[in-house]
Amino acid sequence: MASLIAPDNHVPSEDAEALYKACNGWGTNEKAIISILGHRNAAQRKQIRLAYSELFQEDLVKRLESELNGDFEKAVYRWVLDPEDRDAVLANVAIRKSGDYHVIVEIACVLSSEELLAVRRAYHARYKHSLEEDLAAHTTGDIRKLLVGLVTAFRYEGDEINTRLTNSEADILHDAIKDKAFNHEDVIRILTTRSKAQLMATFNRYRDDHGSSITKDLLDEPADEFKTVLRTAIRCLNDHKKYYEKILRNAIKKVGTDEDALTRVIVTRAEKDLNDIKEIYYKRNSVPLDQAVAKDTSGDYKAFLLALLGKEE
Repeated sequence: MASLIAPDNHVPSEDAEALYKACNGWGTNEKAIISILGHRNAAQRKQIRLAYSELFQEDLVKRLESELNGDFEKAVYRWVLDPEDRDAVLANVAIRKSGDYHVIVEIACVLSSEELLAVRRAYHARYKHSLEEDLAAHTTGDIRKLLVGLVTAFRYEGDEINTRLTNSEADILHDAIKDKAFNHEDVIRILTTRSKAQLMATFNRYRDDHGSSITKDLLDEPADEFKTVLRTAIRCLNDHKKYYEKILRNAIKKVGTDEDALTRVIVTRAEKDLNDIKEIYYKRNSVPLDQAVAKDTSGDYKAFLLALLGKEE
């Protein structure tokens, strides 16, 4: 369930005019920007961007970038983009940050097949390269094989499960981990081609047959970059809401909040399932997520994140 609270009837031209006024007075009116953009869904934000461009012959995204700063600017910038364009930007930033693979894995493993395809198209349009081309250029060896396989997957989205495959592939994964053959071609094949329903059934069979989860068995092994990516992929494919809860928990608990992670999860999940993630967070931490965010952030950045969380200051 989404946390965003957006009105059913908004007038894009009125929102565009209000945003123009917010950016053209004595100083920027951040509260007005939050009150509008913090309560508009992706389709509404697109209409506002088009109306703004027609009315004022300038790009709203660029105007907001020039008016705002810091974590608030970054959050608003990511929010105001179309979701597929935002993910293309996040992917490009992650590729250029060598070793920052978890964002790529999130995009590849959490999105539906059609959503991932839309991100790849948006990446083409924005960067004049393919996502997999840039990813392959910045990675090597087994990590390249796994990541390129994940971002180019077009998984079946239905609920049908092949029980015979579930049993055999749970054993294949277990044997690979037991033999420390984490990069075995069958491990990469299974994770990059099977549907999420099939994989969840396989991970459950693994746990039932072998007495511990596949992620726990991987965690018991000495950490390296490939195993970290492998484990992140499995967690995102198996239960992305629990995965995101942990990202938020770690971002908030860190000495000095990890604003990048906090912004990424709230901005990307506010229109999807952030309310479900909030519930998991509360069960795990006995503190409401909005309360934890309010305590760890400040100013306009805090107000904007709280708006996306469906909780006003």
